[in-house]
Amino acid sequence: MKLKNVLIVVNDIERSRQFYRSLFGLDVILDSGGNVVLTEGLVLQDASVWQKETGQEILFQNHASELYFEESDIDGFIKKLENFPDAIEYVTRPTKLPWGQTLIRLYDPDKNLIEVRTPS
Repeated sequence: MKLKNVLIVVNDIERSRQFYRSLFGLDVILDSGGNVVLTEGLVLQDASVWQKETGQEILFQNHASELYFEESDIDGFIKKLENFPDAIEYVTRPTKLPWGQTLIRLYDPDKNLIEVRTPS
């Protein structure tokens, strides 16, 4: 068995596409309307599709999972965040850890949690 993708639910696919493209460099591989597959295995699914298919309530900002990215040019990434046209909501501001890594946690537009660190 092989894990192929990670899916997150979003309210506005276009806004989320732009967010992940601008800040993380993820490109669209496949767009099938309510589902968009991005490079690196991230799938965006429209909230209405998720609710229709699962019949379950969506609990945004649940802190039960996070997307984890590594970025060697953390200063460049911080500048992207500072220059992003929408306000970025941080969970953890850029923090230098005792062993040398830098850590940032933030929310995407739908409050999905993201962690970015420098490589160990």
